[in-house]
Formats: sequence, structure tokens, C-alpha cells
Amino acid sequence: MQASPMSPKRIVLYSPLQVDPASGVLYAKDVTPLSLLTIAGGPVRDGYEVEIIDGALYTQAEAHRRVLAACDGALLYATTGILGYQVADGFLCSRMVKARYPALPAFIGGWFASSAPELQLETGLYEAVALGQGELIFQDIVAAVACGEPLDEVPGLALWRDGGVVRTAQRNATSWSNLPPTPWSIFDFEPYKAQQLAQRNERYVREDIFPPPGGRDYVSFAYYSSFGCPLQCTFCCSPGVSGLRWKAKAAEPMAEELCELSERFGFDTIRYYDANYGVVEARVRGIAEGLIARGKRLWQSGYCQSASITGYARSTLELMAESGVYHILLGGETGSDETMKMIKKTTRGDENIVAARALADVGIQSYLTYVIGFPHEDEASMWRTLEQVRAIHAEIPAAAPEIWPYRPIPGTPMYDEAVALGYRPPRDLLGWGDIGEYRFHQTWEGCIPASITRRKILMGHFVSVARRQRGAARDGIWQRRAKRRIQRDEWRWAGVEAKAFHLFSKLRRGVAALSGA
Repeated sequence: MQASPMSPKRIVLYSPLQVDPASGVLYAKDVTPLSLLTIAGGPVRDGYEVEIIDGALYTQAEAHRRVLAACDGALLYATTGILGYQVADGFLCSRMVKARYPALPAFIGGWFASSAPELQLETGLYEAVALGQGELIFQDIVAAVACGEPLDEVPGLALWRDGGVVRTAQRNATSWSNLPPTPWSIFDFEPYKAQQLAQRNERYVREDIFPPPGGRDYVSFAYYSSFGCPLQCTFCCSPGVSGLRWKAKAAEPMAEELCELSERFGFDTIRYYDANYGVVEARVRGIAEGLIARGKRLWQSGYCQSASITGYARSTLELMAESGVYHILLGGETGSDETMKMIKKTTRGDENIVAARALADVGIQSYLTYVIGFPHEDEASMWRTLEQVRAIHAEIPAAAPEIWPYRPIPGTPMYDEAVALGYRPPRDLLGWGDIGEYRFHQTWEGCIPASITRRKILMGHFVSVARRQRGAARDGIWQRRAKRRIQRDEWRWAGVEAKAFHLFSKLRRGVAALSGA
């Protein structure tokens, strides 16, 4: 991903750090700068030199230094980011670029910028925000800058005019066949592979609850196979960013490309970074059949909806498993039908449980994400969510449901409701970049009752204890007691038992330390 210095046709793209270096937490090195690589397709095809600097590969200071060096004599600079520390690091780097090269055109895109373009544009750091699917928009941005044409004529942009946001003509998501090919030739995967293998036993963000089978080292590769989502979820930014459109790669050429990339880069595991991988069963089935026909089994993990999985034929699920799908993330959201209707999601009844069970029956593990504390959600709804999560833990060992507090996202229908109820949003981009560990916070005072929080914490403790340690031949007494509590929905004296377990663990660590001394 290198370009020659002082090139008038060089484009500099920066992928910000996903985790604050001060936290001391590493994150998975299969999180490659895939979004920037895809928007580079048009410019690379048109003869431009593209240099992508990924903050994940360097210290923060070194990443910013490389960006500044690359911007010397460049045509333009662009960055991206999702909600979390990428927002802060992108801002910090762009501020340095603007200070060093005030005349260099700068742009930003991605999910967060598309949802809240005003937050980016009011900083004065960017000429425009690319809204939504970025490949063709960025291609047109490059052409406009190169020719000195006004950006007002480029569809799909948010501009800052007279102290406010002005949007150019709308640009809808387009078919994957209309997009330029991803320029894999400029991508060096070796640093990611080396760092993955080096940090396999380290603590990092997105650590696998279920690693691929086999108990061995594996090399994981990030891949986009679709854009957007057709669901109207009111807490999610996708409806506004994608316009409820879903565009995807066709199954057969995708299977062919995955096999080619696996041979080229030497990976055996695929992470689909799609907003909704499983919208069309025929495509999911076709991808599996394509891999099987080529004699290629790749471990695969992606995000789907429970209502999709419950609608699949069992033969499709079996083909998925045969092709290597080992893990599916399901958006469980809530255990309450009333709340499902409120957030405009199509899952109903026990579909989350049915989906997790159907996946487990063919050997596919699942991770279900639930949310509590939605605007106007009552306590009864939260208890139903807790009960559904407990039931899944009790019945389906291959499933791992987890509960998160609601997080307001600018530009979503629920955001203004949250503010009206007492949510105080961050004041600037640095603040928006400092909410990565929001799972531990009350979104606003009183949105989650204390009784709910207490049960959530207790259940999380006993679920953690019940999970057998890797390498253990059988459950110990603490594991058996924890499983019994979860299965029986029994919480009397649970807090006392949790404290006893922590004391026991502390004493055991102390004895181990003395023995090793």
C-alpha cells in the first residue's frame, strides 16, 4: 500500500485506531482497512497511486507521522470511522493534516460520518462527507479534485455552506456489479497475519467467544460481501445510511474470489463484515455450494437475523456448516414482542431461541446481542429479555447471548427521544470517541432499573463461571453450581455465592503465587 513520494496523483487514506492506546487493550488484527481498500478500487484502476496507512499497525504517533509524510505533495487525503475511538483518532490525525497542509483537500466517510455529517463538517477539517456506499462517490470526488470542479455537482455528499449542512443530489446504493473491483494487489496482508499469530493469547477487543474448531492457530481475513440492510430498526444507523437497500456480491464469483484470496494470502478463516450477511437464503446457499464444489473449506463467521435463520431450509444450514460456517452473530435485541414492534424489527416470539437451536443442531455456534434501556422501554420488557437470555444459556451451550445497554447514535430515529429523556451526548468528536466501553454505563439516569442491573451482573457472573475452562476434563463444583442456578432460574443468595467465588479465586491465586515463588 505504498506510493512514490511527491506524486501529484497520490491519494492518502488513513484508517484510524479502533482502540485508545491508553487503554492497554489490543484488538484483533483481522480488522483490516477494508472500507478504504474498496473505495481505492476506482482510483487505482484510473492510474492513481493510493497509500493506505492503517493505524492498527503502528503506534499512534508513528501512524500520524506516516500520514503527514505521505500527504506531502498528495492530491487529497481521506479517512473513515465507526462509532468509538476511530472517531477520536480520525479527528486527531485530520487536525494535524489540516495544520500542516491547509490547502490539501480532505474528506471523510463511513457509518458515523454518514449518520452525523454535521459533527464532522463543523470542525472545518473536511471539504465534504461521503454519505453511504462510498466506492462511486469517492471515485467522483477524486475526479472533481483532479479537474478543479466544484463538489456541489457530485451526488452523495454533505457540504458545509453558510454555517450549515447542505446535501448534494441523493445517490442510492448501487448493484455490486457496478462497483470497481477491490485492488487486492496494493494490499499487504503479511503484517496482519504475523500480528494475529503473535497476539493469539493476548486480551483484545472482539476476542472470540468461539474460536474456529481444532484448537490450533488460525489466520483470519476480513471481507465485505454486501452493503446495507432492509430492516427499519429505529436504534440503528443503517436505515438512514443505506436507505433500506441491500446490495450484495453474487454467490458464484464470490466463492471463486474467496478461494483465490485464500491461496494468495494464506488464511483459513473469513470474518464477513456485513451489516446483514444472510438476507437472501439462495445466496448464502450458493456461497456454501461454491466453496464445497471447489473443495475449499473456510471457517466463516457473519452477522444474520434470527428471522432469516428460522426461514432457511435445514439443508441450507447443513451446507453452511459443511462449507465451514462455524459462528453466526444474531441480533437478538429484546425478548419482548412489544419492544420488537417499537424498534421496528421483524423478529417475534421465540425466534431467537429457535434460530440459535437450529444453528446448534448443525454444529454452528451463535452469539446473540440483546439491548436493554431503549427509550420508553418498561421494566417488564427488560425482564423478558433477561429471561430469554437465561433460557438460551440454559438450553443451548453452543450459543452465547450478551446484554448491552442502549447506545444512542446520532441520526437515528431514537436519538432525539433519548435526548428528550435525559441522555447527554458528547460535546465533540473526542467525546464521541470515548464511549467504547459503554456497556458499563447508564445511558441516562434511571433508564435501567437497579433490579435489572443487579440481575444482569449476577447472571453474567454465573454464566462466566459455568463455562468450562479450556482443557478441563469435567466441570468442578463451582461450574456445576453455576449451571444449576442458570437452568433453574434460581437467584436466592446468588450475591453471597458470587462473593464467595471471588474470595476463593483470590486465595487460589495467592497460593499459586507462593508455590511458584
